[in-house]
Amino acid sequence: MLALVCAPLALAADLSDIGFLDQAAIGSLPPFVSANRDLASYKATLDRQFQARMRGAHSQGDQQKIIVEFQQKMAQRQRSVLAPLFLRAQTAIASVSSSRNLSVVVDRRIVIYGGQDITKSVTDLLRSPGQVAPPVSTPPPSEIGFVDQTQIDSLPNFKAASDQFNKFADDQKVQAQQKLTKAKTPADRQQILRDYQAAVNGKQDELLKPLVDKTKSAIAGVASKKNLILVIDRGDLIYGGTDITSDVQNALK
Repeated sequence: MLALVCAPLALAADLSDIGFLDQAAIGSLPPFVSANRDLASYKATLDRQFQARMRGAHSQGDQQKIIVEFQQKMAQRQRSVLAPLFLRAQTAIASVSSSRNLSVVVDRRIVIYGGQDITKSVTDLLRSPGQVAPPVSTPPPSEIGFVDQTQIDSLPNFKAASDQFNKFADDQKVQAQQKLTKAKTPADRQQILRDYQAAVNGKQDELLKPLVDKTKSAIAGVASKKNLILVIDRGDLIYGGTDITSDVQNALK
């Protein structure tokens, strides 16, 4: 995760419009538990069918078609079972956020200090019968930005560096394993492992660290231009926020 972390005490007065939510509490509600149980049972049945079909496959082409077919079946089941629950949960979060004038809601895991906990309000609303009414208003402009790191990682130079590093790490692992089989003492084995880790860390600093530093600089520049006080990873955002992903991508090109 790439994030610009600001001091909580300095921001406390400015973060009254930020809420946080314990997503585990949402996942433990009976409808979600039942849905996950349904998916687990369906997957077990699919796995048995998949193994039987794969045993009858005559070529790699047949195997690939079977793999795609069963992946699509599982994805379709997940959509049909979970999509209505997610939509209801998202509507509840938006409704509570609107009633409290929140501009953004983040995952509870990343909060150390400050913010409004809306978990109980959201779970109470989800437990209520009937439809959850959507909010009348959309979230106000937020001084909290977010970046989708997966889109940054998909940029050609980032992907090339990542692929190069992963190949190097895999090669070093194979070499280290070969050396370990010939090691005669515990001290020899420890030295082999230290050499392996040092080589991987060195290559990481060579290939990835410059890109990480460049990304942080790009995020800081975009955040400054948009007067943002905080930038988080998209995976930690639940509601609202200002998406600066495309701006950061353009700055990195």
